[in-house]
Amino acid sequence: MLHTTICYLSVNGKTLMIHRIKKKNDLNQDKWIGIGGKFEGDETPDECLLREAMEETGLRLTSWKCRGVVTFLTNGPWDGEFMYLFTADGFEGQLKTCDEGDLQWVSRDFLDQLPKWEGDQIFLDLLWQDAPFFLLKLRYDGDQLVEAVLDGKRLTLPYKEK
Repeated sequence: MLHTTICYLSVNGKTLMIHRIKKKNDLNQDKWIGIGGKFEGDETPDECLLREAMEETGLRLTSWKCRGVVTFLTNGPWDGEFMYLFTADGFEGQLKTCDEGDLQWVSRDFLDQLPKWEGDQIFLDLLWQDAPFFLLKLRYDGDQLVEAVLDGKRLTLPYKEK
């Protein structure tokens, strides 16, 4: 199981997203995701978050919070993953070009319409609702979400915001 971070940096009603279009053999090809990536060495979740934010965006986060842990399981060709989910609302520095995709500040309404993993909408809705810390299990069969369990309770699929 991989250990990763993802962060949704939001300022003035806009969230920084990466449109993943630059890497070959990218699991997230053509999807819009937050900033983040895989742990290196003995990094903690917050150390990985800060390093990945700097590497991908050139920004140094100054205010962040861990909001939940998402466990991805798959019957496809990819490894399972424990993803530490963060939000951030403060940073220093200048946005740089990202070598993994195009960075863009988008509104929440626009973000909800962008191509992403089906399960991403579940945790994005939780973030937008300012839900307390949560545990979310997402099981995929290839690209298809086949199971979602939030804090031990199975969600009905296909997922629709409540």
